Amino acid sequence: RALAVQGMIGTGFLTFILFTSNPFERLNPVPINGNGLNPLLQDPGLAFHPPFLYLGYVGFSMAFSFSVAALIEGRVDAVWARWLRPWVIVAWSFLTIGITMGSIWAYYELGWGGWWMWDPVENVSFLPWLVGTALLHSILVLGKRHTMANWTILLGIAAFSLSLIGTFVVRSGVLTSVHAFAVDPARGVFILALLGVATGGGLILYALRAHTLRGGPGFEMVSKEGGLVLNNLLLVTATATVFLGTFYPLLLDAFANEKISVGAPYFDASFAPIMLVLIIFMGVGPLVKWRADTFARLRKHILISLVLFAIVAGLVAWLGASVLGGLSIGLAAYLAFGTLVAFGRKIGMGQKDANLQNVLTRLKAQPGPVYGFLLAHLGIAVTLIGVTAMSVWATDTAKVLKLGESLDVGGYTLQLNKMSSGKAANYKFLTSEIDITKKDQKIGTLRSERRLYTVRGMVTTEAGIRVRPSKNIYVGIGDGDPEKGWVVRAYVHPLVNWIWVGCLMMALAGFVSLIGRRQS
Repeated sequence: RALAVQGMIGTGFLTFILFTSNPFERLNPVPINGNGLNPLLQDPGLAFHPPFLYLGYVGFSMAFSFSVAALIEGRVDAVWARWLRPWVIVAWSFLTIGITMGSIWAYYELGWGGWWMWDPVENVSFLPWLVGTALLHSILVLGKRHTMANWTILLGIAAFSLSLIGTFVVRSGVLTSVHAFAVDPARGVFILALLGVATGGGLILYALRAHTLRGGPGFEMVSKEGGLVLNNLLLVTATATVFLGTFYPLLLDAFANEKISVGAPYFDASFAPIMLVLIIFMGVGPLVKWRADTFARLRKHILISLVLFAIVAGLVAWLGASVLGGLSIGLAAYLAFGTLVAFGRKIGMGQKDANLQNVLTRLKAQPGPVYGFLLAHLGIAVTLIGVTAMSVWATDTAKVLKLGESLDVGGYTLQLNKMSSGKAANYKFLTSEIDITKKDQKIGTLRSERRLYTVRGMVTTEAGIRVRPSKNIYVGIGDGDPEKGWVVRAYVHPLVNWIWVGCLMMALAGFVSLIGRRQS
């Protein structure tokens, strides 16, 4: 039945391609010089970012198909969860890679020095990722304790529905975005119809058949099941927050003809606190027992974690002159500590018979999911450190420079030494050479380009970036001329690469967790 549902989804998209997006349809009139690929997409990253997003979106169609098939058969159990789990993990991992590569691409290609701008198309790829994360954890409960069946089914339907919404936004042009490259209303209407049939049909079937699924055994709120329920509630709340900020302006414009703008301040103020609460519980959750536990048993770990948090937060706040930075880095240390303690208990550290040989034996015997948990949660801690550093300690400045003039940013001096122009195959360029010095010692040269793509008449900036593990120095050249000078914007981005390293750790965790999987 799951394959039958999958076949219907494939038929729908094949019909969409044939009638609205035929790749063999001729252009009329034929452009003599060709239309050319959008300049923003003339980058090697294009070969990787969209395909990985596609694999993530398509992978969640399997979650939808399994969910619909389970509703039809009226049977959801641990075996069903074990069959569904690898599909969700692979889809989630590919989507994580796709989002990460998109962030890296935007960082070096768009020339504005940011890694995430809460753009609508960024958001619609993030929405199924959040729901997919919740689905991964609910499958864990279903597989271990045979409970949360109805909720898992609902998340499976929601993950694919949000993937369809992402496709609709990109292909219809209903939202203004640097990522929305197609503006054909016919495509939008067709995908909207697919969305209505899939989501509407799935939800109607859920309403009619959910009562046939077994509820499963109960559990105490202070238990691993209770912690994972809280995890799901926070992730779904975060999803609703991002969804509201992304689509409310569109709905208001469509139904009330009023235009409003919802930007980064809304998302930062509403999304970040939810994630911080989630991370607080993540530092303790892996140590909680299944079915029932007590705070008394966890008291020692909680106290040690709080002491570690206070020490790290205080030290970072003092050295970095930022209370917010100290609190966030302290929270990352708290999460990493809780993760390592939980992993240590898995391999027998702290037990009476613990010795090097026993620990190494247990280390080798651990299945892939244990290492996946370790990588994923440490990846979140690493990403949190990078996000904090970028939010709190990043510096930037802009100045009009003539040849030989310089600007100061983040303890570095950047001097504009040379401007040269030329012509490539499909664009004209103006290249700047900027020397970087620190304490009167030259440490490198950056080159930033201003390009004019003649066919489309579009101007882009190619940033010059000095990449180091601790920080990036980022330079973009703007408009100008030899008499008045050129606008130069420079940034120092501390630990920005940690954001992407942490995300890739999470993606790798998904694949690692599939190693040694046993199928019953």
